[in-house]
Amino acid sequence: MTTHSPQASANPLHAAQLSFVGVGVMAEAMIAGLLRRQLVERGQIVGSHPRPARREELQTHYGIRMVESNREAATLSDAQDADEAVTSVVVLSVKPQRAGKIMQELRGALAPEQLILSIVAGARMETIAGELSHPAVVRAMPNTPAQIGQGMTTWTATPEVTDRQLTEVHALLGALGREMYVESENMIDMATALSATGPTYIFMMMEALVDAGVHMGFSRHVAEELVTQTMLGSVLFARETHKHPAELRNMVTSPGGTSAEAIYQMEKGSLRTVLSKAVYAAYQRAVALGRK
Repeated sequence: MTTHSPQASANPLHAAQLSFVGVGVMAEAMIAGLLRRQLVERGQIVGSHPRPARREELQTHYGIRMVESNREAATLSDAQDADEAVTSVVVLSVKPQRAGKIMQELRGALAPEQLILSIVAGARMETIAGELSHPAVVRAMPNTPAQIGQGMTTWTATPEVTDRQLTEVHALLGALGREMYVESENMIDMATALSATGPTYIFMMMEALVDAGVHMGFSRHVAEELVTQTMLGSVLFARETHKHPAELRNMVTSPGGTSAEAIYQMEKGSLRTVLSKAVYAAYQRAVALGRK
């Protein structure tokens, strides 16, 4: 497994043509990140969406070309007649329930040089490659903090994806935050449970802590500020010190103190077990979705 931060010294996307089939929340986050970091020009991007109002919104806000037809978007980024150094990437970013129909639309329209990058939840590479009759496929699983460039995306690729394309995918997904290449597609399902679903666990814990603060007498606004900054600071502290979470916890746990009492109650309530079971249940669900 390899992990990369958003910063990169070279820009492998300077000549790439990018097509976004279905510009939803995550695809828009990727477009915004690419333009914000100046990895591509607006003219290098084309997207598709069925609603005219949404197309106009994206075209006005980002200055990119938007079309109604998914097939047109994919073929507009076809680089087969361009210089061989130009790469065409088709980002498949539609809802899982629409993926089958849209892949039927695209079948036969893709050139051999094009790369499919799928962020469709639960869609396995074998299925995508088969539906499109196109072997070069990357499957990625981002999470919602990608919308502010602080995401964690895991991804993998079929053997037909070239080294140059792998480098370009690193840059593309880096626009969403941090990204990690994994060898096995099963690890994507595991990451779906841990990092893609992860914000759910964090937000629920935040909600519970805020409610506890309100119960003690803080206003909701004050409780939210205290909890948000405490969680943010704790995460950054852990990242910068590279210490094990247990070591960091012990640093603030004095014998007979408030932290010790809080830990006792959390252990008594089986917090670890509940979290572990939640993650494993999410993993099993991710696997089941991939089989449909």
